[in-house]
Amino acid sequence: MSEQWWQQGCQAPDMLVRNKARARQQQLTKPAGSLGQLEQLAIQLATLQGNQRPSVERISIAIFAGDHGVVAEGISVFPQEVTGQMLRNFVGGGAAINVLARQLGANLEVVDLGTATPLEELPGVRHVRVGAGTQNFLHGPAMTAAQLLIALEAGRDSVRRAQQTGAELFIGGEMGIGNTTAATALACLLLDCGAVDLVGPGTGLDAAGIAHKAAVIEAALILHGPAIHEPIDALQRLGGFEIAALVGAYLACAQQGIAVLVDGFICSVAALLAVRLNPDCRDWLLFAHCGAEPGHRRVLKELQGEPLLELGLRLGEGSGAALAVPLLQLACSLHNQMATFAEAAVAERAP
Repeated sequence: MSEQWWQQGCQAPDMLVRNKARARQQQLTKPAGSLGQLEQLAIQLATLQGNQRPSVERISIAIFAGDHGVVAEGISVFPQEVTGQMLRNFVGGGAAINVLARQLGANLEVVDLGTATPLEELPGVRHVRVGAGTQNFLHGPAMTAAQLLIALEAGRDSVRRAQQTGAELFIGGEMGIGNTTAATALACLLLDCGAVDLVGPGTGLDAAGIAHKAAVIEAALILHGPAIHEPIDALQRLGGFEIAALVGAYLACAQQGIAVLVDGFICSVAALLAVRLNPDCRDWLLFAHCGAEPGHRRVLKELQGEPLLELGLRLGEGSGAALAVPLLQLACSLHNQMATFAEAAVAERAP
């Protein structure tokens, strides 16, 4: 492919504001560094927002949903019908992410990129429908080049809508039976490691199911490896519509200057793909948690991402990121509202 939109320049973080935010942290009434990661969070958010007093009040959450052809290989304990059923649950407000979005006062968008089971038009869902799920990547590419472009653009378009609402933070979530298999295959390729090192239970596989899932992924890597020369090739051959949309969303956030809070394993693999496609987008990524999937820690290490939480989460939907939002908000409040040594007439540490 010739240069595409996702390869275009990202916004540059405001280093002048970064220096001023760091200087403010040094003046607050506490020992330097005593609030640990919260201090760095506040500085990073100030830098990305170009504002010495950062804020995380306007939050946009987008859930991207799509099915996976590789489910035909028996790699999931849940049938594909669940993807469409969960879309109805999102509309009904009954999913974990609905509860969390309400608590946060966040804007929640649901994007249907293609379920295997035909789905009626659902109020409150954006039906993009790239296809009836991806193809089985054990027998060929998961999607065509044209489908990949549509899925990437769906993520970009969601970010543009978020920008119109004045979003200060973007969270991407995913729903798709089989998507931990696709994400693990991508991670194996990007990290150059075997499936047995990364494969996990997904939504609840036992030991035999995990071994079978690893074998399916290894066979797919053997099939597609010779044809994969660029990260975009990996996404087309092994990815999912919702994973591609996440990649597009993360890249668009970096280009538009919106901070991203990355959710779990699948979202972190999408983030790694985004960074491989356009390394400058890395500055715009914050990492919410390290989940229960074995590959998640490896992917975070590759991204040099420091997760805020470690709660054994493996739900997806953007739920782990939503859970971490209050930490970002508190980091901003501490940064903005604490008194300086001078304001409180407190003696600073002796030279």
